[in-house]
Amino acid sequence: MHPTAKALYERDWHPVARQLQDNGYVIIPKAIPYNDCHELAGAYHDPAHYRKTITMARYRFGLGEYKYFSYPLPDLLQSLRETLYARIAPVANKWMEQMEIDIRYPETHAGFQERCAANGQDLPAVLILQYGAGGFNTLHQDIYGDVYFPIQAVLFLDEAGKDYTGGEFVLTEQVPRAQSRAIVLQPAKGDILLFTTQFRPAKGSRGFYRAHMKHGVSTVHSGHRHTLGIIFHDAST
Repeated sequence: MHPTAKALYERDWHPVARQLQDNGYVIIPKAIPYNDCHELAGAYHDPAHYRKTITMARYRFGLGEYKYFSYPLPDLLQSLRETLYARIAPVANKWMEQMEIDIRYPETHAGFQERCAANGQDLPAVLILQYGAGGFNTLHQDIYGDVYFPIQAVLFLDEAGKDYTGGEFVLTEQVPRAQSRAIVLQPAKGDILLFTTQFRPAKGSRGFYRAHMKHGVSTVHSGHRHTLGIIFHDAST
């Protein structure tokens, strides 16, 4: 296991699980050392790591660019993906139980990847994103097939207010019989944000219901913003 992933695994995950349960998202502060952030952001222009590049404007996703990694993933990303999955799989299973969805997730990421592969999903959905001034990302959900994991992660590789301004991370939650609410976050360099891929269980008067959520990025005003998305399910394309 990579030392950064080992240190992350050994943290106290009880408050993380509680906040995920209560809010559908949680920030894990100072999870990635700065030298790892620099290494990941610095490798953005090395084509050897990536299988596909997406220019957002072409698909009306926003303004910016992102690249999907190819297998094998760099050691740090592989370790982080496995470690994070192992720690949050119990939360995902609790969500499925509360929402009465007949899905349970394996304890290990390797076991979950076997489920993805059986459905024809065998390409990594781990990506790095770059935004310049004027860049943004429209509200969306990262679903790459019928098999998907209900929680995903974003690693913040640059420092807000120093390397870039603007570019807040935005979550919206659809509230039944009411207007949607917006949640605006600005995690620091080295933080990890965990959040729901599609919906979370919310407690109502008659039990739990599905609170649907989307995410995006507000306009970057200056500088460059790099983040790295770890999506635990694999993709078919």
